[in-house]
Amino acid sequence: MKVIQDDSRRHAVFVSLSTSARLKEASAHDEDLRVLAYQLMDAAGLQRGRLTAIALKGEDLVAADQVALQISLDDAREARLVAEEAADRIRDKFGAGVIGPAAVFRRAC
Repeated sequence: MKVIQDDSRRHAVFVSLSTSARLKEASAHDEDLRVLAYQLMDAAGLQRGRLTAIALKGEDLVAADQVALQISLDDAREARLVAEEAADRIRDKFGAGVIGPAAVFRRAC
């Protein structure tokens, strides 16, 4: 049996990319921010490299009562937004840990 020792060294190259994008319209929904983040990651065009961190920053924020309500024709999206608002009201009333994704909760049995 022949043992070959690999003396090559692997060096991590850290590259910082900076880009920005704005939402098409005002939004208070995390789904809109998540979709925009995915679009920015796709735009980076990484084929072999990995994205190890992403930072999002909110700017030009306004109070919700200052924004016009845009009616959507996407029933599935509207249902998700209604559920998100209901979850926010539950968190406000009972605390942050009482509701979340089903996958993170333990089985009742």
